[in-house]
Amino acid sequence: MKAGIHPDNFRVVAFKDMSNDEVFLTKSAAPTKETLEVDGTEYPLIKLEISRTSHPFYTGKAKLVDTAGRIDKFKNKYAKFKK
Repeated sequence: MKAGIHPDNFRVVAFKDMSNDEVFLTKSAAPTKETLEVDGTEYPLIKLEISRTSHPFYTGKAKLVDTAGRIDKFKNKYAKFKK
């Protein structure tokens, strides 16, 4: 690897998938102000909308995750065409 291009401030961080509340720990240098306690130890928290535990490619299931209300917006937009 090329010297001097990687950050030195990496630490163990808790990543939380907000769609299914799954938490996993890994090293990261991403900044965050929130923390989460896992097994009695407090870690910096990074919130994710989708991860390997909820993405259809990895789970093999066509699971719909609607976090921004996209389905409701679509239904409202095209309700006038419904007969």
